[in-house]
Amino acid sequence: MIPPLHEQIVVITGASSGIGRATAHAFAKSGATVVIAARNEVALHDVAQAIMGAGGRAQVVATDVADWQQVERLARETMNAFGRIDTWVNAAAGVVYATVEDTSIEEAERVLQVDLLGTIYGVKAALEQMKHQGRGTIINIGSVASIRALPYLSAYCAAKHGVKGFSESLRMELAREHPNIHVTLVLPSGVNTPFFNHARSKLGVKPMPIPPAYSPELVADAIVSAAERPRRDIYIGGPGFLLAVGERLSPALMDRVSLWGNALFRLQKSNEPDDGVDNLFQPMSETGRVHGDFPELTKPSMFTPVFELMPTWQRLSLATFAAGVVAALALRRR
Repeated sequence: MIPPLHEQIVVITGASSGIGRATAHAFAKSGATVVIAARNEVALHDVAQAIMGAGGRAQVVATDVADWQQVERLARETMNAFGRIDTWVNAAAGVVYATVEDTSIEEAERVLQVDLLGTIYGVKAALEQMKHQGRGTIINIGSVASIRALPYLSAYCAAKHGVKGFSESLRMELAREHPNIHVTLVLPSGVNTPFFNHARSKLGVKPMPIPPAYSPELVADAIVSAAERPRRDIYIGGPGFLLAVGERLSPALMDRVSLWGNALFRLQKSNEPDDGVDNLFQPMSETGRVHGDFPELTKPSMFTPVFELMPTWQRLSLATFAAGVVAALALRRR
């Protein structure tokens, strides 16, 4: 039995900015108690202060997810404070925008440590407690890059492919041995967050999301929905879903489409100069924020709320209604 949101204890990594920060606010607004983790303790306290100022409940645990001992401590402190972990969200991420040739071994290792090993550490820390409880929900944040690789993002794509594979293996094991522990993989397309400000870029300019981009609140809503009604995968934005369909049908064709007009190379480069500041090895010296610098690229999505988050019976009702409208129009024409 999954507890209602207002009774849940939720751990969120990467909660100092972007998707993680939006998710912390969304859970708190739903009444959940949130334990927020990231390296930037100043930003975490800023998030916690805003949540508690609005009447919510939040606890800060400064954590570098690339360090197993710190992730283990995050789980231990949550258990000491609240006695259980209902939902664990792995949202921390780091990235390098560069060709394979220009990506150093140290940079590639760091991206894999944060994005892939950080997710594995989070799952391992949560799983021990959830098995003892007999229930729980693990939500891993993948990407459309978990399905289809992109140029300039080799280490990130490798990590996100790994997150997908790890989540699928974990899901099968739990379905057999612990069916009340659920695993959801969230697959966002481009999202307008400070991720691009925080990225290490060797492109000569600040990177940007491939349009259309979506709001971090859309991703947060999907994560909160999965904590109450877990499902296998959730795509954020219709283009990501279509990309996955194309990859399944013909990866070779997707290669050719991806290279057509060098679009995927051009669309990742903004017109703004890179400031040379990133958070790959050290946290940013700022209080953090949810949104990035590309509101003009940000579009609403009907796909995710209707086809990914709406309960099955509502989708069937909508489909039935749509079929009725089509049939009525056809009869009218006759």
